[in-house]
Amino acid sequence: MTDAPPVVVIGPMGAGKSSVGKRVAKALGVPFTDTDRVIVRSHGPIPAIFADRGEPAFRELEAEAVRQAMATGGVIAVGGGAVTHAATREALAGARVVLLTVSPEAVADRIAGSDRPLLAQGGIDAWQTIMDERAATYAQLAHAVFDTSRRPMSHVVDDVVAWLRDESTTTGGTA
Repeated sequence: MTDAPPVVVIGPMGAGKSSVGKRVAKALGVPFTDTDRVIVRSHGPIPAIFADRGEPAFRELEAEAVRQAMATGGVIAVGGGAVTHAATREALAGARVVLLTVSPEAVADRIAGSDRPLLAQGGIDAWQTIMDERAATYAQLAHAVFDTSRRPMSHVVDDVVAWLRDESTTTGGTA
C-alpha cells in the first residue's frame, strides 16, 4: 500500500475508529496514526486543552496533526469532531475516507464514564446531538461506510480491508 493514498477513519466518538484503524493498518502492513494520541503526546490531555484553550484551539492542533499524518500515510484515525474544521476537511483531500457508524444504544456502553469533553454534561443525549450535527459532513466525506454497532471488531476490520483491496484493484493501486 506504499503507493496508495492514506486511509482516514472518521465517525462519531465511540464508533471504534482507533481500534479498527489500528487493526486495518496491521492487516495491510502500513503505519497507523491516531491523531488524538499525537495531540496528547505533544500538548497534554484533550480535556485540559478544551478547558484551558477552548475547542477552536484544539481543532487547530487537530488539523495540524491530521496534515502531518497525511504526509506519513498509512491508516489514520481522527477524532470524532475533526471533520468540523475546514482545514481538516481540506487535509483529507486525496485520502480514502472510511466512515464508522454506531447506534446510540451500542455507543452508550462504550462511552459510559468517559472523560470526553463534549460529553461532560449530557451523556448519550449529548452524543446524539453531536452526531446529528455532524452526520451530513461524515456522509459527504465518506467513500465507504461500515456499521460497528453489534458486530465483532474482527468482522468490521475484515470488511474494511476487503473494501480497500477491492477499491485499489478498481483504481489500479495496491491495497
